[in-house]
Amino acid sequence: MNDADYMLRCLELAEKGKFYTAPNPRVGCVIVSQNKQIIGEGYHERFGGAHAEVNAMQSVRNTDDLQNSTLYVNLEPCSHHGKTPPCTSLIIEKYIPRVVIGMKDPHKKVMGDGIQRLMDVGIDVKVGVEEKACREINKRFICFHETGRPYVILKWAESNDGLIGKLNERTAITSEQTNKLIHQWRAEEQAILIGKNTAVIDNPSLTVRYVEGRNPLRIVLGTEASLPKSLNLLTDGNPTYFLPLHNDSGFDELTTFCQTHQIISILVEGGAFT
Repeated sequence: MNDADYMLRCLELAEKGKFYTAPNPRVGCVIVSQNKQIIGEGYHERFGGAHAEVNAMQSVRNTDDLQNSTLYVNLEPCSHHGKTPPCTSLIIEKYIPRVVIGMKDPHKKVMGDGIQRLMDVGIDVKVGVEEKACREINKRFICFHETGRPYVILKWAESNDGLIGKLNERTAITSEQTNKLIHQWRAEEQAILIGKNTAVIDNPSLTVRYVEGRNPLRIVLGTEASLPKSLNLLTDGNPTYFLPLHNDSGFDELTTFCQTHQIISILVEGGAFT
């Protein structure tokens, strides 16, 4: 196996945390011994939990092996104190001599600083292995930190003749198989957004039911006062955010809201006007 093979394994591990890491990135880590054997693996399992590098190092049976190993990770190790200590400090502390990184971290608190800290103490650092695939798995995180806005997915269902439903009437045109796919999408995105008309006409719950995963944050364009109190969005105990719009597009207001709440991705399930 070569550097690319180990990086692809990092991505396989990173994918395991896809439902629970946002607004953090999806990260996997592999530690390889001097004789090319994998001696440790880990991934970032959930937001607020240990980072992939920490979990991988903790999985190594003989920690002395770290001093002759290579650490592979699909995203640049963090160099700042957040909910957890910086991973660069632990890598340096364990005397890991070589680190292979898929891509630089676009977060303003990192942006190459983690790489530089490792290089400053003499660690051999290689960057850009399988970078395209590494960017793909974290396209939500990258979009948010490079552009300042969330990654947006527009979802709608339409009939063979190009219609999405009857006016002011709930119209179900998706199959059971399609519904499972939709709930998979919901589980993968951090938030879900609809307009007030969809809230009233469809009375949706906007939760994840057909697959494993956490419920997305629910956002309704409009005010709570404009909705019937009996709606599922107001009675099922799950939080719902209301965003009154003060201009025609409302995109700037939505972007500001997402920045404030660190929402990196949104699935839009609105109707014809949303």
